[in-house]
Amino acid sequence: MSVRILALVGSLRAGSHNRQLAEAAAGLAPEGVTVEVYDGLAEVPFYNEDTDTAAGAPEPAARLRAAAEAADAVLLFTPEYNGTMPAVLKNAIDWLSRPYGAGALKDMPAAVIGTAFGQYGGVWAQTEARKALGVAGARVLESVELAIPGSVTRFADTHPSEDAEVITGLSAALQQVAEAVAAPAGTAS
Repeated sequence: MSVRILALVGSLRAGSHNRQLAEAAAGLAPEGVTVEVYDGLAEVPFYNEDTDTAAGAPEPAARLRAAAEAADAVLLFTPEYNGTMPAVLKNAIDWLSRPYGAGALKDMPAAVIGTAFGQYGGVWAQTEARKALGVAGARVLESVELAIPGSVTRFADTHPSEDAEVITGLSAALQQVAEAVAAPAGTAS
């Protein structure tokens, strides 16, 4: 079975440790699993019902929806900004939640992982992202957890793909997401 995981990164910074983490995940994907790191969240306008009509959505939002619809699962990589997830991730979830009850995230396996500078690795942001994904209709994989603290110092001289603990955690997360795709909806996560 082939599994396509769409990776959405909550940091727009070129040198983002969460982007590096997502790129490491793409390189660690097990056989039969593809991780596509989505580029383009910066171009997606803030959600506005006036621009999301039956005639269509703005092109960047439509492109995001198409990428999600082509995926089997979504994996968010989030830093923590002021104790919560970045606006760019919340905005992506908002666009993917529409139309209400039938958005691209409906019943899709979704997990949240990431790294942050703080001592808890962004767990507050991850909790908020899981909550928003659940409200948006995704099948949130609560058991998938990876919060890597101290990103600024931990990855100052080392790429996440060279960190044994990160490799182990990422590999486990990817395996859990792939298994959730194979499991029928309604299965406990």
